[in-house]
Amino acid sequence: MIRLAIVSPCYNEEEILATSTARLTQMLDTLAAGQKISPDSFILYVNDGSRDRTWEIIARLHGENRYVKGLNLTRNTGHQNALMAGMMTAKDMADAVVTIDADLQDDITTIPKMIEAHTKGYDIVYGVKVHRAADPLLKRLSATAFYRLQKRMGVESIYNHADFRLMSRRALDLLAGYKERNLYLRGLIPMLGLPYTTVDDVINERKAGTSKYTLGKMLTLALDGITSFSVKPIYGIIWLGMTFIIISLAIGIDVAQALITGTAVPGWSSLILSIWFVGGTVLISIGLVGAYIGKIYNEVKGRPLYNVKDVLGLDEETADVQ
Repeated sequence: MIRLAIVSPCYNEEEILATSTARLTQMLDTLAAGQKISPDSFILYVNDGSRDRTWEIIARLHGENRYVKGLNLTRNTGHQNALMAGMMTAKDMADAVVTIDADLQDDITTIPKMIEAHTKGYDIVYGVKVHRAADPLLKRLSATAFYRLQKRMGVESIYNHADFRLMSRRALDLLAGYKERNLYLRGLIPMLGLPYTTVDDVINERKAGTSKYTLGKMLTLALDGITSFSVKPIYGIIWLGMTFIIISLAIGIDVAQALITGTAVPGWSSLILSIWFVGGTVLISIGLVGAYIGKIYNEVKGRPLYNVKDVLGLDEETADVQ
């Protein structure tokens, strides 16, 4: 039997926590009764600077439920950093860690399959979405486009996998060696090179509350995923510049011919449109290079990913600042 930790980041999840805890508790009871996991397995909720009663509810659940433990961060650090905080806190207390969002839209019935795959020697088991019927149309389309773009950019990732996965202690120990500040776990974990497999993950309707992953946050995550693992966009700028040079030479030949034949007509509109087009492209290019420089800036500063304010049911030494 393995000691299992379920790590779940929480940001303003007061409406869903009680329901999610009841479902996870029932699953852990069943697994423990079937001797699939040890009875001292646990749920670790990571409060990522919530502005509602999330931490208060976690504290109450901790007092009522033997499985529930809590980690309270001093401020909102973002989903990826909150996940990292939970995994690094739980890694020395468990044989394997499953990460899942607090809304439990991921299919928790696949967790026993993850445990079975782990006992067969797999260090990482990814939950891969078989369909996204429960997601809004815009989210489904943007997610599909994003995974395809990642592949074209050379980013190594698991198609249709978010952050629902099982990781062994060995995998977590290796992950702890990656000290980068700009976290994109979906691209970072495949780089560990450990044996892995996948299980089907059917997305369910959210039971309560609303998703905290806004379009802006998804776009930021997508940009982080590409710029943290690929330099192809920079090479794309070089090719774009060469294309503009070729186009400008062709236009120059056309203008010279018009001057020779006397058919040249002053074109204010075409000139202004060209200036705006080229100017916009230059600004986008500078912004893209600036994004890479900004990442270097953040990495060089070496600030901690998160700071821990309070812990519930955890040994103090496991909650050090990372």
